Amino acid sequence: MITTTQWIYRRQPTGQITTEHYELVEQTLDSKLSDGEVLIAARYFSVDPYMRIGQSSKPTYDAEAHPLNTVQQGAVVAQVLASNAAGLKEGDWVQSYTGWQTHARIHASAVKRIDPDAAPVTTALGVLGMPGRTAWFGLTESGKPHAGEVVVVSGAAGAVGSLVVQFAKRHGARVLGIAGGAAKCDWVRDTLGADWAIDYKAYRDADTLGAEIKRLTGGVDVYFDNVGGMVTDAVIPLINRRARIVICGQISQYSGGLETPELGPRLLHHMLYQRATIQGMLARDYLHRMDEMIRIVGPWVKAGDIVFEETVIDGFEQLPTALNSLFTGDHRGKLLVRA
Repeated sequence: MITTTQWIYRRQPTGQITTEHYELVEQTLDSKLSDGEVLIAARYFSVDPYMRIGQSSKPTYDAEAHPLNTVQQGAVVAQVLASNAAGLKEGDWVQSYTGWQTHARIHASAVKRIDPDAAPVTTALGVLGMPGRTAWFGLTESGKPHAGEVVVVSGAAGAVGSLVVQFAKRHGARVLGIAGGAAKCDWVRDTLGADWAIDYKAYRDADTLGAEIKRLTGGVDVYFDNVGGMVTDAVIPLINRRARIVICGQISQYSGGLETPELGPRLLHHMLYQRATIQGMLARDYLHRMDEMIRIVGPWVKAGDIVFEETVIDGFEQLPTALNSLFTGDHRGKLLVRA
């Protein structure tokens, strides 16, 4: 018998997330393994905006909200402590979806072995995981950028947006990254390689932000939207003929806006004028193509050609605070909690 520590989701948040929405508990876990099972210890926890979407009482892409009184769902990188499964042994690194708990007993079919020699194990939660899949297929399948086109990326300093910036440059596009704060914008431009970067916080409204986007780019062919809100209000009137708008996220609306969403301006006439398309995309739609993405992006990662910054917070007890920090803009790149 071993003890696992868990964060149990107890109360639905309507605004910011705090520890009051969770309870930290300890449970006894029987470590005797059945055939095909492994015992794992979580080392890194992925912290992602979709977790907040799952807490909405309004309809989302899931039929039901995250159930109360259960372990908070989420992806982890873990190590095998004991194995009764072929192909996995003590010490192996794996990825699983066992959520906010320090230990779990799970069937081997529900874990994916990670090769620590191919790339840092944390990349399984970032550039070679769900965020990488989102960025690659969202851009290439929905955005379809062409060389010389203008791609605008909101949330450009985030886990997904920072990769979209780099992938778009590899397609030969001219890229404008929008982020919050001068330091993030410097990073997006000077380190990620964007042609331009704009601090949306420096603009009082969508009109003034839009005027600066127009001055720099002349118009927008692909808009990869992670943010929504004022930023999207500024971009859509600037779209060019046959523009493609990719709705990946609306993070400006998640902390308090899921239950009472803001009513945006009526922008569909711009879609009509420019015969543009707007498409939502979810990473889950491309899960079956994960190997395809890794074959393309993996060598870039190994060669050091892709920047994948990680913000790592130490301490399992910090998970609720870390989740809330996604909506305050205090991190850059992929956000992780180390057990």
